[in-house]
Amino acid sequence: MKLTLLRNATLKLDILGKSLLIDPFFAPKGSRPSFTGRAPNPLVELPISPEAILDDVELVIVSHLHADHFDPVAQELVPKHLPLICQPGDEDKIRSYGFSNVTPLVDTFVWQDIRFQRREGSHGLGPVLQKMGSVMGFTITAKDEPSLYWAGDTVLYPAVETIIAESRPDIIVIHPCGAKWDGDLITMDAAQAVATCRLAPGAVVIATHMDSLDHATVSRVDLKQHAGDHGIGPQQLMIPQDGDCLVLPAGQLT
Repeated sequence: MKLTLLRNATLKLDILGKSLLIDPFFAPKGSRPSFTGRAPNPLVELPISPEAILDDVELVIVSHLHADHFDPVAQELVPKHLPLICQPGDEDKIRSYGFSNVTPLVDTFVWQDIRFQRREGSHGLGPVLQKMGSVMGFTITAKDEPSLYWAGDTVLYPAVETIIAESRPDIIVIHPCGAKWDGDLITMDAAQAVATCRLAPGAVVIATHMDSLDHATVSRVDLKQHAGDHGIGPQQLMIPQDGDCLVLPAGQLT
């Protein structure tokens, strides 16, 4: 398995010889509105062009329809015939963009011997959820590959703790940028990243969705410092830069 961080939550996952694209966000630097008034978004460019990203993609996953996870540029450039997995309730909107092979991930779905399972998430807690709307995470498993739990735009709360305890993933991808909306935390922060590591001491935890949007409150540097201060090293908590490719062989994660 290879996982390449492109920018924000956008990842390419190579598994069983197939290339999957997760949450494509292709907007040029500074072309989207600011969330906080600090700066237009995104804060950085993609490390490679959208065309290069899409060159070998065979399946797309869209966790939810916030623009930093599926923006108008991606809606235009992603080939409309590609199979696309989304959360239930988003399929009609995505089809309205011209996509013809859309599957809502109600529970489980198997494609090319790769199994996808929908997982719950909460884009914040309390009243802010009315503004954020629903999101999903998912687990990906395949024979002779490490199991991967992509938590998505969620805070750490009991449902996520239960998913980790019951599924015991080899790899957990989290978004610990400490994003806030009207003062409310809407993704994990550094403290929740450390807590996730402690919930899964045998897993590799990968931090993405960082240093790319102006409503984040935790940088990669902040996260590394906080994790180190709490005894979590880079062998367990990986904090890739945009463009980094991580090779994650089964049975060799610790």
